[in-house]
Amino acid sequence: MLIRPWSGAEIAGKVPLILNRSIPPMTLPNQLAAKARIAPAGLLFLAITSIGWGFNWPITKYLLSLLPPLTLRGTTGVVGACLLALLAVSRRQNLHVPRELLPRLVLAAFLNVGCWMVMMGFALLWLPASEAALIAYTMPVWASILAWPILGERPNLLRVISLVMAFAGLSAILGGNGFAASLAKLPGILLALGGAFGFAVGAVLAKKLPINLPPVSAAAWQIGIGCLPVALAGLLIENASVAGFSDFDWLLLSYATVVQFCIAYVCWFAALARLPASVAAIGTMAVPVIGVVASALALHEPLGICQIAALVFTLAGVALATQS
Repeated sequence: MLIRPWSGAEIAGKVPLILNRSIPPMTLPNQLAAKARIAPAGLLFLAITSIGWGFNWPITKYLLSLLPPLTLRGTTGVVGACLLALLAVSRRQNLHVPRELLPRLVLAAFLNVGCWMVMMGFALLWLPASEAALIAYTMPVWASILAWPILGERPNLLRVISLVMAFAGLSAILGGNGFAASLAKLPGILLALGGAFGFAVGAVLAKKLPINLPPVSAAAWQIGIGCLPVALAGLLIENASVAGFSDFDWLLLSYATVVQFCIAYVCWFAALARLPASVAAIGTMAVPVIGVVASALALHEPLGICQIAALVFTLAGVALATQS
């Protein structure tokens, strides 16, 4: 049980841990207090989380060549939410939501899941998975800045520098592959920024409007509420079919559903219970690194000076934001 409320900086420090970036992040319940002692099991759970979310970026990029974004993002989220609900029941976590928490839950699901799923899904149509992952991981920077107007916490020097670093990373992404290529992927950059900014708003609002539910139950409800309208829109608008899926395609789709939404989240909660929050925050910075390298190896995406510079600037900005 937390003995004091989170500051805006602490919320920002947890942002990169919650969302995968291809994956939508959650509002962390107050029951998840990080212990001061670093347990080896916690590091193992953190590694599983980072690997699971990191590999999901190139996998989602590949799956978007087979399924349209609303269908892919919505249906995998709904199935993942159902699996998490079953897990919560098996662990005797209460799924009941008090009436007074419903507006908060819906708002968090909209910002942290619905907007994230839609905007990141469409962003990947214009962007390489590596660049989308880097933009997604600017979330802590925006959260640390938003803590001023929403929570009244004035930005310090580290937060300002983290913002400069984030813009430097975005500039490196825009500057790669020439002016024409930058204009072509501009819609994807704006969509990815929109998803990251929306999640940052949700993360900061969680300080003022906490959702006091058991961890797995909170994740199940938010993913389900956020993804259900996305899945329904996909069924109505998109003409999706899985008739031509190979065994390999089904394997990757299962990964995007089970590993992303279930295994990685459960390991994340287990890591939080065993590690200091600062250690967990820095540890999950491995997610965009894994996403960038895996995308280069699996999808043959570019990994040159511009991409490395964007990675360095983005991670530096996130590191400063989590420590500010």
